[in-house]
Amino acid sequence: MALLDNNKDVLPLSSIAELLTAKVRTLKMYEDKGLLPQKKDIKKLYSINDVKIISFVHYLASVKKINASGIKYITEMLENNMDEKNKSEFLDLVESKMEKLSGIDVTDVEII
Repeated sequence: MALLDNNKDVLPLSSIAELLTAKVRTLKMYEDKGLLPQKKDIKKLYSINDVKIISFVHYLASVKKINASGIKYITEMLENNMDEKNKSEFLDLVESKMEKLSGIDVTDVEII
């Protein structure tokens, strides 16, 4: 059995939207606002590690109702001030909290 590479870009936004029960339009809006991990390829694919960040962004927008500027500040703080181990542990903690939310608690939002 091959080991999984969580950094390999393999998932399109449509698959991530399905995983998060979000609309593709919402994730594209996050992408347009610069809130998702930056991709240089024309066909934008995301890794498992990217999905954790995208999920966190969606949580901040839809549950915590934080605007795009606030989300950008928070994600930049994560990137610039946490090493990979601490960032991964933090995102795992957030993920466990998000698992406890029902689909009713998470709604698609328009980010200003």
